[in-house]
Amino acid sequence: MKKRYHVFVEGRVQGVGFRGFCMIRAQRYNLTGSVRNLPNGTMVEIYVQGEDSDIDKFLADIEKGDRFIRVDNISVKPTALVEGEKRFSYGAGW
Repeated sequence: MKKRYHVFVEGRVQGVGFRGFCMIRAQRYNLTGSVRNLPNGTMVEIYVQGEDSDIDKFLADIEKGDRFIRVDNISVKPTALVEGEKRFSYGAGW
């Protein structure tokens, strides 16, 4: 079943390639949505849509991060589906 979530990620997630990391993972799992930096310098906002099991894998991957990315907190809330969304976009933020 297709779902959509609004996600906030806090930690060392700006200036470390996190948005690109999210985009690659979203493509791997055939997810759509977007990712952007927030102006506070320590948070990223993600909208992610797709099959629930694929979203679970995506969230597990981003929570782990990599040697540069450190996720301190992740908040996930369901939101309305966006019909016709075709890709995952990488936004610059504010």
